[in-house]
Amino acid sequence: MVSFPHSKINLGLHVVSKREDGFHNIETCFYPIPWCDVLEIIPSDTISFTNTGLSIPGQPEENLCLKAYYLLRDDFDLPSINMHLHKIVPMGAGLGGGSSDGVNVLIMLNDIFELKLSSDQLAGYSIRLGSDCTFFMHKGPMLGTGRGEILSPVSISLKGKFIVVVKPDVHVSTQEAYQGIKPSMPELPLSTILTNHSMSDWQHLLYNDFERVVFNRYPLVGKIKEQLYIEGAMYSSMSGSGSSVFGIFENPIDLQNNFREYIYWSGSL
Repeated sequence: MVSFPHSKINLGLHVVSKREDGFHNIETCFYPIPWCDVLEIIPSDTISFTNTGLSIPGQPEENLCLKAYYLLRDDFDLPSINMHLHKIVPMGAGLGGGSSDGVNVLIMLNDIFELKLSSDQLAGYSIRLGSDCTFFMHKGPMLGTGRGEILSPVSISLKGKFIVVVKPDVHVSTQEAYQGIKPSMPELPLSTILTNHSMSDWQHLLYNDFERVVFNRYPLVGKIKEQLYIEGAMYSSMSGSGSSVFGIFENPIDLQNNFREYIYWSGSL
């Protein structure tokens, strides 16, 4: 079985408070984008995980794909499988590629071995993989609160718009990004900005709190955002805790030559 785990961008990201469990409460809008990895799972005599495409740092057992398999195997008598991941979505980019890969493993194993897990049960496993993983159980945009796992639908559509995503050679870990954050409540709730204001207002209202930390430490990331606005983006922002930056455009545009040194992707939403 083959699937194509998609990535996401964040439309606004507010870090509102520190939690007693050491995590943070956030407010964000996860929006799916069709930049995908390729994941294949087939039955096998032994458990194995291989990958091509972008190099994946760390030990294989740390990969969320294998963690997802072992989560289910703890509760079900799963046979051995071979997983092959062709990695296209860059890591350390704030795009949720690894989370999406892990969640797709849960979904695929549920289908392949007819585990008959409900969406709520799969969501319960996904939150154990990571705070943003539950979003990848859904196909449309969702408001995320709590650690990002509490989701609710939001009436927003970027259908027909064009997106450019630029990932410089900078890796920002989530832990690193949070170290410089001072949690605070936003002046306007995210849902109010997204539903009551046009995209022309977003530049001055819709913020990612991690930008202050990341741009200060890695000025190049901030310069990419500035360049996307110069090129005519209706809205531009860093995604998640970085380091990728996206620009939303009214019409298709080719900026590949402007960002030849970086990972670049573009497409219609």
